[in-house]
This record gives sequence, C-alpha cells and structure tokens, in this order.
Amino acid sequence: MEKLEKLSKKVRRRVVQMVYDAKGGHIGGDLSCVDVLVNLYFNAIKHNPQMPGDVNRDLFIMSKGHSVESYYCVLAEAGYFDSDLLNTYGKFCSPLIGHPTVKIPGIELNSGALGHGLSVGVGMAIAAKRLGKTNRVYVLMGDGEQAEGSIYEAAMAASHYQLDNLVAIIDRNGLQISGTTEQVMSLENMEARWQAFGWGVKKLNGNSHNELSGAFAQLPIGKGKPSMIIAQTIKGCGVSFMENRPEWHHKVPSEQQLEMALAELS
Repeated sequence: MEKLEKLSKKVRRRVVQMVYDAKGGHIGGDLSCVDVLVNLYFNAIKHNPQMPGDVNRDLFIMSKGHSVESYYCVLAEAGYFDSDLLNTYGKFCSPLIGHPTVKIPGIELNSGALGHGLSVGVGMAIAAKRLGKTNRVYVLMGDGEQAEGSIYEAAMAASHYQLDNLVAIIDRNGLQISGTTEQVMSLENMEARWQAFGWGVKKLNGNSHNELSGAFAQLPIGKGKPSMIIAQTIKGCGVSFMENRPEWHHKVPSEQQLEMALAELS
C-alpha cells in the first residue's frame, strides 16, 4: 500500500506540472482518478508493457478520456513509453494529445466522447466470452458521464449477457464542468440504479488504495453479473485549494499555484 501511495503522489505531481506546461488539461478530474488508475495498473490489471498486444491481457478503456493526463502518466510509469515523452504533452506534433489515442502503446480505444466507453467494453467482454478467454475488461467512467443514455443501453446488455468479466468504475467526485452533478442532472441513488440493472455493485473510497485493492481482489462482485465499483473520490484530490472546486475541472494553475501544489505533493 505504501508503494502505491507514493506512486499516486508522484503521478499527481507530474500531472500538475504537465497541465501547467501545456497550458491546458482537466486537472480536477485527473487528480480524482489517479488512485484508481495506479491501483489498476500496479495491482489489479493483467498486462505486459513489453507486449502491449498480448492476446491474454486484460483490457482497459478510459471512457472519461478528458482526464488523459493522469492516464498518460500511469502508462509511462508502467513502462509503455519513455517518461520523457510526457514533457511534450500538448506541444506541436506530440503524439500525446488531449484525449486517449491508440497511437500510444497500451491504449485500447480513442475515447473521450462521453458515453461510448462502456458500450465498447461490453462488446470486448462478449468477444472474450465467445473466444473462451479468462481476461477481464475494465472501464473507467466519470459521474457526469452518467447522463449519457448509451450507458444504460450498455448496462442492460452487460446484465443480459451475464458479463462477469466486465468491471465498470465510476469516478464519483460529484462535480462536472458546470457545477455539482446533482444540480446538473441528479444521479442518486446510483447504487440502487445499477443494482436494478442487474449488476453487482460496491461503493468505496476511490482515493483509498486499501479499499480499491480489496474490491479488485474480490471480483466479480456478483456471480454471473457485471461488476460496478462506485469510487467516491475528491475532485482535485491532493491539492487543498483545488479540492471540491468545480472551477478546477479545466483550469491551468499560475506559477505561484504550481509551486503551492507541488509543495503539498512533495
């Protein structure tokens, strides 16, 4: 757990620096989902950075693709590409663009058009079942993304086909670009909603490696059911003046704010 915590802090520092250098990025949502991504790639997911196309790998879809900065950082830490490439993020001709792209090793889907990731994940999970494979498909979604109707079509299909090899995670930080999720489009009771769709559901602290590790170790949550993890997180987690502030959904820190943030994450 200590190694995971240290790695999360390292990734948060790199994310803040990347957004500052690029003068753009979704820093609030990046910081809220760092622990989920770190735990997936360094604890839960079966993957091989030396063979990104390994047919037996677990598959991961970053459906909330606007939080790509944290995703790039985790992939670099996992060894999919040289971490020096992160310095080019947002620069002219850099392959590291503002949403995930399959041009980067380890990325399975060009994502970020919200509401699509779970549908693709369902298709991947069905394919794995039909091919007799034992690998899992993981999909990370935002909570504001839950307003997209295509998600619920995918939810029905996943339950219908008993996709117990599918694991969806919601980054439940409670905020989106225009305010709280409950003001924009109320989502609660989220747990009961996904249970009603026939999913096994677990709610936990998404910024706790202990709780994340425990949940990933006990998959699937329900026998013969797709698994839903509602990861309750803090938007801007780790930087006090960004935490739970909707304006940090997409905002670039000033030089002084950068120094303050890096000091808090030291």
